[in-house]
Amino acid sequence: MDKNLKGKTAIVTGAARGIGAAIAKELASRGADVAICDLKEEWCADTVAALAALGVKAKGYGVNVAVSAEVDACVKAVLADFGKVDIMVNNAGITKDGLLMRMSDEDWDAVLNVNLRGTFLFTRAVSRPMMKNKSADGAQLGGSIINIASVVGIMGNAGQANYTASKGGVIALTKTTAKELGSRNIRCNAVAPGFIQSKMTDVLPDEVKKAYMDTIPLRRFGTAEDIAKAVAWLAGDDAAYVTGQIISVNGGMIG
Repeated sequence: MDKNLKGKTAIVTGAARGIGAAIAKELASRGADVAICDLKEEWCADTVAALAALGVKAKGYGVNVAVSAEVDACVKAVLADFGKVDIMVNNAGITKDGLLMRMSDEDWDAVLNVNLRGTFLFTRAVSRPMMKNKSADGAQLGGSIINIASVVGIMGNAGQANYTASKGGVIALTKTTAKELGSRNIRCNAVAPGFIQSKMTDVLPDEVKKAYMDTIPLRRFGTAEDIAKAVAWLAGDDAAYVTGQIISVNGGMIG
């Protein structure tokens, strides 16, 4: 594996399991030190151990991404422990599905707070530290912010008014962040996953899986590693001229 991220420090939210853990491991496999963030610090232990085995520095942090003071304190702690932040991956997200006409205020607010507000809060918190990243000769090194959106933030999905609105908001926030921070060499992009295989999708009835599969030209569900590799590319210098983009990783489900 090319260690193209060696010397970089990344923060990944929602990284205790699933796609977040896969992203953290992919970044670490390329040499990055990683701050693992999730709601409870103890949840992060397995991911931290897996990354340490790869020979990089890793540490877990408990943080509610929807609470401004906790986010600011988390970033401050990461800076104290690692010295800088080069890569920010806003992956933390939740779902509370239901038809729009029956959706409670609480379920709407909960999903928007974690998925969209959380992305905003961490982006704001890392922007100033990233602006301070400079080379020995004073050149602006900046950083890379990668947000995890979703295919349904582009196409919509019945029963997910809150989730689709939050991910649509993440897409718009990504484009605005790219415009505002580009002059400081801070890039901001999003990865929009399609149907990703998980423990939750494994238990779906075969006919439901087939219905989804019929919409995917590559005829397979995506994996967490598919998403992680796209994030790692955006994090590195190979994507140095890529910002404000939404990279759809969905097997051709939508263009």
